[in-house]
Amino acid sequence: MTKYENKELTKAVLVLEECCLINCTLKDSDVFYSGGDADFQNLRFENCRFHFRGPAQKTMQLLANFGMLKMQPMPVSFQAATDAKAN
Repeated sequence: MTKYENKELTKAVLVLEECCLINCTLKDSDVFYSGGDADFQNLRFENCRFHFRGPAQKTMQLLANFGMLKMQPMPVSFQAATDAKAN
């Protein structure tokens, strides 16, 4: 287990079950959680992306099905078409 204390981690990729975070800030990071034990104290997230896997993902889906969790649609990426003809 990796221990981070009094750190500011930017653009990190962390699996919560594999690290201990104490008095830390995660900025613009990807955070993965699978439903296991997580060890953190005074942890702050800024512009982070959460990825739920395994049992954690199933729990999130169940909460959404019961209406207890509002799932936001994924952003749609598109490219605007341009008209090459001049009128």
